[in-house]
Amino acid sequence: MSYQELVTTLAEDPEHLEQAYQAALKAGEADAFRQAIAAGRTAAPDNLLYAAWFYRLQHAATQVKGAFIKWGWAIPLALLNGLLFWWLSDFERFTTQIGFRPETLQDYLPTLVFLAAPLAAVFVLAYLVATGPRRWQRAALIGAVLVAAAAYVLWAYPRLGTRPYQEQYLTLMVMHLPLLAWAGVGLYLIADHRDPANRFAFLIKSLEVFVMGGLFVIAGGLFTGLTIALFSALGIEPSELVMRLFIAGGGGLLPVIAVAVIYNPAASPARQAFDEGLSKLVALLMRVMLPLTFLVLVVYLAFIPFNFREPFDNRDVLIIYNGMLFAVIALLVGATPISLSDLSPTVARWLRRGIVAVAALALVVSLYALAAIVYRTALDRLTPNRLAFIGWNVVNIGLLILLLVKQARAGSAGWLDGLHRAFSVGTVAYTVWTLAVIVLLPWLFGIDQGAIDALPSAVQELIYEVPEPILLKCDGSPHIYLLDQGQKRWIDNIATFTDRGYVWKDVQFLQCDDLRAIPDGEPIPADAGPPPQP
Repeated sequence: MSYQELVTTLAEDPEHLEQAYQAALKAGEADAFRQAIAAGRTAAPDNLLYAAWFYRLQHAATQVKGAFIKWGWAIPLALLNGLLFWWLSDFERFTTQIGFRPETLQDYLPTLVFLAAPLAAVFVLAYLVATGPRRWQRAALIGAVLVAAAAYVLWAYPRLGTRPYQEQYLTLMVMHLPLLAWAGVGLYLIADHRDPANRFAFLIKSLEVFVMGGLFVIAGGLFTGLTIALFSALGIEPSELVMRLFIAGGGGLLPVIAVAVIYNPAASPARQAFDEGLSKLVALLMRVMLPLTFLVLVVYLAFIPFNFREPFDNRDVLIIYNGMLFAVIALLVGATPISLSDLSPTVARWLRRGIVAVAALALVVSLYALAAIVYRTALDRLTPNRLAFIGWNVVNIGLLILLLVKQARAGSAGWLDGLHRAFSVGTVAYTVWTLAVIVLLPWLFGIDQGAIDALPSAVQELIYEVPEPILLKCDGSPHIYLLDQGQKRWIDNIATFTDRGYVWKDVQFLQCDDLRAIPDGEPIPADAGPPPQP
């Protein structure tokens, strides 16, 4: 029996309600009990027992509020993180390189891009341990895993071999390593509070930390700009060392400071303050944006029939769609309240309708975006980027379906718990897929070095340097071939060539002898007959 059902059953039984509360305390589920009381009071505002319990628990929750920022720990840890970022920002010393031969290696991205999030998470964990429950072993294990993940990325990416796949994987890691770092901090915080209420509370606090971090970035940018302008007015040009100190070092200060300002380490996620300051502002902003997002999605869906093929043919449009869907998911999380105690029944009812409506429209758009990615993949081939975003679309679609199903089954008193449970499951799914993308892509898209070494050197260079699909032709032959798994596949005519989305500018010219040296593969289409030699 859920706490919501239990509280409803004991609506007129003070003694057993007290016993239920004590049992919830022992089980570490006091927050779930508090949520059930708040929902019961909303559903039955005239019930005096609910009212008494509500104010009792609300008073208990206020005991964790107040001055909780431990500057004595926050400032030193932030400074250490900033100094580490500053040292690693020496891009001449710490830069990832891509290529397949020593003479072809080129700088791609600073190493700091991959280390920043795991290192910041380590310092955030150190702050949480030093100022809250001292679970050093758990924090050390999680921190070690996060740093190991970054090291794994830097070790594994050359396995992808080809320059395009190395670039795709490293670019994906710029997004996925921060997600993993965020999940690691969350795991530390909710390991002792695994109920949906605490998981959802962690999501809300995460949004607040990100907003606070953004405000710090704006303030820091203004400060840096003004400082540089003042130096310039005096005819002083700041050195590269000083600029790195401002930008990278200053950026390293932000994670620990933002967490210290927003999160109370002495309380569980569900017992944080959500009814004051930035918390109220973020929640209000998200709820104001909810109807606007609904209107945007309605207008967008209305225009789909007139531009139906746009995401199928235009990669940039598809990227925008996926970015929009992630933003909508974040909006749904931010608009969902922690409890209904501060909302009138009318506001709560319309908020629920708005969340369900936006989720339903987002589901339609997600299916549309997934269809476009699958179509482009079937037309061409699976790549690291496509696999990663197919997975993310599947996760988002699953989350939205779960949300809508739970809302369809929930009554007026249980809808908020249904949202919390859906987002709780979504958090786990996001973490699992993030880890899968980081670990598996180098092995799924690794190259067969032996097969490539058997090809002519000119072909090897194309494999490493040219994005797929690799289309081959020689001057002495009218035929065009697709290079696939170390084999050349004859494309039977121009109609097939264009139907598969190929364009003439992507055709690479070789010597005919080199092209003949490539083993024949299955023609395109498969029933085109024996492939002619160039």
